Amino acid sequence: MHTLRSSSVATLAKVVCRLSSRLKSTGGRPSAPLGSRFLTNPDDIFKHNMWDHVQWTEEDKENAQQRVEENSCTQIPLKEQGAKSEDTNRCLDDQQTVLPTGSSTDTETRYQQHSGPVKHHRSTDTADLQDSCQKAVLEKDDAATQTATFPDRHASFRILEVGCGVGNSVFPIIGSIKEMDAFLYCCDFSPCAIQLVKDHPDYDDSVCHAFVHDVCEEMASFPFPPHSLDVILAVFVLSSIHPDRIQGVVNRLSTYLKHGGIFLFRDYGRYDMSQLRFKKGRCLSENFYTRGDGTCVYFFTKEEVHDLFSNAGLEEVQNLEDRRLQVNRGKKVAMHRVWMQSKYRKLNPPSAS
Repeated sequence: MHTLRSSSVATLAKVVCRLSSRLKSTGGRPSAPLGSRFLTNPDDIFKHNMWDHVQWTEEDKENAQQRVEENSCTQIPLKEQGAKSEDTNRCLDDQQTVLPTGSSTDTETRYQQHSGPVKHHRSTDTADLQDSCQKAVLEKDDAATQTATFPDRHASFRILEVGCGVGNSVFPIIGSIKEMDAFLYCCDFSPCAIQLVKDHPDYDDSVCHAFVHDVCEEMASFPFPPHSLDVILAVFVLSSIHPDRIQGVVNRLSTYLKHGGIFLFRDYGRYDMSQLRFKKGRCLSENFYTRGDGTCVYFFTKEEVHDLFSNAGLEEVQNLEDRRLQVNRGKKVAMHRVWMQSKYRKLNPPSAS
């Protein structure tokens, strides 16, 4: 591998940003470039599947607020939320074990089937597969620990994807960095998901290291030192974490960024269609819900995102509300989608006077 020039670093950073937008956006992506399709004539609404940069009317806002007030007026008692949390972890792990390797399923649906409740039954075969996967991954990780390796400690550019699932964005990134002095780390709390990544024919441990990691576990360590990463991607991941724990997760992740490193974030925005669809009895706390399959989801505002990353010592580069109109042309139904898409940079240390 050759050493990256500054122009190559900039190019690679753009590639990563582009991948985070394209590969990890939701189903029904517009075929046109992101942000280029505007609905100027209401009569044209059913000509395409998606419209960009949609402005909400006051009536739209009021209807959204009213529906959220209705579906969150009754919250699940605290004593029941512990059981919900355990069910969530089990369902998330089960979901990831049954996804086919190399699936085109989006990152969003990797964790959360937003179009409606999805039932997953934990069969004996699935349990056995999960146990064998966990054993295999732990054995490999133990071997790596014993040799005290830091993969790849000589790379000039390092990327971490948090919550990589079965690798739907891992392998396009691998393909983009193979000819550069760059390295990708990817982690997920599901041992079976990580095993599927490692078993994929395109997995290349010369440019990628997949490992099991729970970002909510405060004492869990990463296979690289602090201040060693150029880019961190967290896409449709933080929303699945309890709101009280999200700040701590971002704080810990940010310590691994180099000064000037970039944190890329994409997730659900407040009043997204999927929030408005919740029925009563699914709300855990304000703007935080549990689905029928046990998964949880939080819906962010622009201000919350800014505070989240600013409190972690990062400066805003971009913090956007991605508002679109998703259209079902067959049923003649239009649905408002709201996602947050943000980019924050780790501040350089103050220069000595």
